[in-house]
Amino acid sequence: MEIHQLRYFAAIMDEGTFTAAAQRLHVSQSGISTQVAKLEAELGQQLLDRSGRQIRLTPAGEAVLPLAKNALATLEAIQHTAAEFGNAVRGRIRLGMIMGCSIPPFLDAVADLGRTHPGIELSLHEDHSDELQTRVLSSSLDLALIGYAGDVAPGLEVSVVLDEPVTTLVPVGHPLDVGHPLDRAELRLADLRGHKILCLSPGTGIRSAYEDSCRRIGLDPRVDIDASSPATLLHLAERGAGVAVLSSSSTQGTGLRSIPLADAATHARLGLIARRGQHFPAVQLLRTKLLAALRPE
Repeated sequence: MEIHQLRYFAAIMDEGTFTAAAQRLHVSQSGISTQVAKLEAELGQQLLDRSGRQIRLTPAGEAVLPLAKNALATLEAIQHTAAEFGNAVRGRIRLGMIMGCSIPPFLDAVADLGRTHPGIELSLHEDHSDELQTRVLSSSLDLALIGYAGDVAPGLEVSVVLDEPVTTLVPVGHPLDVGHPLDRAELRLADLRGHKILCLSPGTGIRSAYEDSCRRIGLDPRVDIDASSPATLLHLAERGAGVAVLSSSSTQGTGLRSIPLADAATHARLGLIARRGQHFPAVQLLRTKLLAALRPE
């Protein structure tokens, strides 16, 4: 049994397919398939059920997977601990980020780490916030920048970098526009009925905040068009496709009118998450840099 075989096995279950696992690990799909087959032969047990359209764990695979992840986490801890005795911080960091992330301070901090610490390898992964939480908990990611509403999953520690209400964005002259004869300084969620609603995809913090706010007052949280990128929704709103429901900071630099939602009780948050008790030097260094960039004094 070799450690890379365990890594391939865990990656397949994290990503859901051999192809996605191969892309993440930068190896060939046939190589992953061959090595996992060798692992199964050595263990004398089939770990993966490949008979259906979706790969599933066999009973033996369900028992082995957490042990494999523990072994990989232990190896990573050994590598990070040994790195502490070197002259520079070294290691590989797997950093997750929300889909379509283009936050300048975040990108600046990531770029700065590459310049100042050449011994650190950085791997970036985009995904929806719910999935990022799962991947940090499963140790397939070290850190992640997520959007969320409410609490993060148990076992995670979160540093909040942004906490703001959701708001509407409409083109100038829209029936809900503040400058329109209706002269609204703010809206209520019920005012959006009869208009197309544009919002982020399920699993994002803004979508969760919008849906929770609607349910709190007994409204159906309807969304007519969703997308993974705020920029896409803003461009659609500019073209009259509907009312964009996003966070307050999303309004910056657009030609749209931002109108607050007075009864949107649940805020959208942006936070940096990690597993509890994680203190590897390279990971902690990046975490400190990101927080300093995202939460300037």
